[in-house]
Amino acid sequence: MHVSAAVWWLTILGIVGLLLFDFVFHVRKAHIPTLREASVWSALYVGVALLFGAGVWLFGGSEPGAEYFAGYVTEKALSVDNLFVFLVIMSSFKVPRADQQKALLFGIVFSLLARSGFILVGAALINMFAWVFYAFGLILLLTAGNLLKPESEEGHSPDNLMVRVARRLLRTTDTYDGDKLFTVQDGRRVMTPMLLVMIAIGGTDILFALDSIPAIFGLTQNVYLVFTATAFSLLGLRQLYFLIDGLLDRLIYLTYGLAVILAFIGVKLILHALHENNVPFINDGEPVPVVEISTGLSLSVIIGVLAVTVLASLASPKGRAQNTVSRARRYAQEYLDVEHDPELRAELFAKLVAEEEQLRRLPEKYRRRIREQDKLTALLRRAHEEHERG
Repeated sequence: MHVSAAVWWLTILGIVGLLLFDFVFHVRKAHIPTLREASVWSALYVGVALLFGAGVWLFGGSEPGAEYFAGYVTEKALSVDNLFVFLVIMSSFKVPRADQQKALLFGIVFSLLARSGFILVGAALINMFAWVFYAFGLILLLTAGNLLKPESEEGHSPDNLMVRVARRLLRTTDTYDGDKLFTVQDGRRVMTPMLLVMIAIGGTDILFALDSIPAIFGLTQNVYLVFTATAFSLLGLRQLYFLIDGLLDRLIYLTYGLAVILAFIGVKLILHALHENNVPFINDGEPVPVVEISTGLSLSVIIGVLAVTVLASLASPKGRAQNTVSRARRYAQEYLDVEHDPELRAELFAKLVAEEEQLRRLPEKYRRRIREQDKLTALLRRAHEEHERG
């Protein structure tokens, strides 16, 4: 599918316009999005992505259209999994709920820039070296294997290399000043934790790009489709965060589904590499007659795996228990962090008590596991002791 320079520029200007609109009308004034606001704007961004895909199908043909949708669904699923890491970062830095939107929008913009750079590099490598498909396939297979390894929440450390460098080179403070990046403390201009949060999100985005770009190149090698599917999967991610952050811990099988999808795309890439082979030590540099996986089959597998894993997660008693534990932990921590707002503290404590009541209704095997979590038990006890002291 050939794309003219004019269409490229119109697409880029449209994406930049959506980001600017998001900032001016939603992020510039700090607030906590309501469920209705998050739902409406999430649906709007998904609708824009689907309309764009319909346009690709109509004007470019069914094959490019299917490639776009396969890439979009895969990238969207990976971005939802990345939201969990964003949640860990926000919790670790204790970002006020109303100020989280600015950090998330920065993360989206940085991610889009990082991925654009990786897309250009990936496209150049593919054009120059046929063996890159082997490399991308192996990367995805290794990534799929890593996703299957058990990993605790502590494994997603927000204190990455970029954050450590920023702490060393810049003056920082431990207190927020709204969503400002810098503030004045003791007559000196210092960096607030908000900038460190953005740096942490930016650092993790670079790692995410290393996984997602090989995945989408396994579905299409058209740079325009790779770019647009990636961009539209990121747009609306901020609204999606506030819409489903209460369900993120509930999706306990999503990681397994993503592992299956990445492994499937990895196999698809290696089969394609064998079909186009010119590596001297494989079949004497001649193409290997193997069956290639069609785009239609890829799209069906991706959607099917995601549907099964999401439905299984929502129906799982373990998922419900884990979600209840996560909410109780969050309300207890937020209650302890808030010191000067009695009305908000009362609201948070009431939510904590409600979640603890849900914990008591869980089956005994889950309650026993909760009692064995010393950190959680100590956190809940501290919240109650703090409430009793008034």
